[in-house]
Amino acid sequence: MFAAGMGVPLLAALNAALGQRLGSAVAAGAMLFAVAFATALVVLLVTGQGAAMKHAQGQPPVLFLAGCLMVFYLLSITIVAPRFGLGNAILFVLLGQLVSAAVIDATGLLGLAVRPVSGPRLLGLAVMAVGVFLSQRG
Repeated sequence: MFAAGMGVPLLAALNAALGQRLGSAVAAGAMLFAVAFATALVVLLVTGQGAAMKHAQGQPPVLFLAGCLMVFYLLSITIVAPRFGLGNAILFVLLGQLVSAAVIDATGLLGLAVRPVSGPRLLGLAVMAVGVFLSQRG
């Protein structure tokens, strides 16, 4: 997960640069998703998990909202990073992730494990938020 986290700013920087070169953040987003789809399709086929796709039909529509949220994130970071700075953009992404994760954990959203937001956890989240903020100051 650390490696995946490290990839997020790189993804944002690469796609922001592509958006600037193309003159369109939306076009850069579409290109990213085309490459991502092709890559996921290859992995799906190579791993022999293609049959799982037959179960997609009949799933609750809300579960497919994840794709819309990914587009929202990608277009937001692609548009904002060149203007606001990558570090500042990622700062707010991280803070949003911390708050959202705490709420999801506290409620057990969509059947995930419930993990109460205790005093020590709130303190840890606050320390992380301050740390993220301080890392971008100056």
